[in-house]
Amino acid sequence: MESQQKKLQKQIGIFFLFVAIAAFSFVGYNYYRTYQFFHSPLSRSMMARIDSKEKEILSLMQKNFNESISFPVIVTDKIAGRLYGLTSYNDGKIVIYLNKKVMLESLDYIIDSVLPHEYAHAYLFYKNDFSNEKDGHSQRWVNTCKLLGGTDCHQYVNQHEVIMGKIPFL
Repeated sequence: MESQQKKLQKQIGIFFLFVAIAAFSFVGYNYYRTYQFFHSPLSRSMMARIDSKEKEILSLMQKNFNESISFPVIVTDKIAGRLYGLTSYNDGKIVIYLNKKVMLESLDYIIDSVLPHEYAHAYLFYKNDFSNEKDGHSQRWVNTCKLLGGTDCHQYVNQHEVIMGKIPFL
């Protein structure tokens, strides 16, 4: 009876050792993957998805505004905090920035919501509409965002939508 108990303890010990090794391997792999992502250019597939969405936005701009103005889109890790994107206007030059720090976990949201959101700002800057209403998120901006294919035309990131978008069975 006692030898059976020792055998069971040994089996449990081996099982937990296996679980610990698997857990450390998983953590190590995720650390490596994250490190690689932040220290490498975006993958071709990610760039292709961004380019495809940008073409869709330009097509909608042509259809809805009879104009098709492309703006530089720069993916950067220099944006502070959890800001998903921003559009800058400096001496007539308009640039859209997307935050690489949140891109790994929220690529779909950035493509479907943030890119049209920032394109709406860029387009209105191009049209010399610098409204301060709701920090640049006026009703005209909301309408422009929707006409450019935005699915979430809010002033700030909808965290609930981001989280729910990550659940595969919903």
